[in-house]
Amino acid sequence: MIHTIIKPIITEKSLALAAKGWYTFAVNVGSNKPQIAVAIHDLYNVTVIDLRTMIMHGKERRSGKRMRRIVKSDWKKALVQLKAGQKIDAFEITGEGEKK
Repeated sequence: MIHTIIKPIITEKSLALAAKGWYTFAVNVGSNKPQIAVAIHDLYNVTVIDLRTMIMHGKERRSGKRMRRIVKSDWKKALVQLKAGQKIDAFEITGEGEKK
């Protein structure tokens, strides 16, 4: 069995999209849209009405004494739109952040 959903992506951009009803997840590269929709429904008990996927190309990094190039592997991102009125709690921000 493949693990379809790897993790939710929590960034400023994804949180802004979550406020508009679009949620962002890193998913398995071999997963297709129906598998992703079923996995989201099973994990969060919500109804998916639209789903967009994209392959994100791995970034090139330099590492080591000789600064060799290392290419990180490609990964897949899924944008999921839920039925009106539904939300995923993982994307909710509380007011308990850092205070300076």
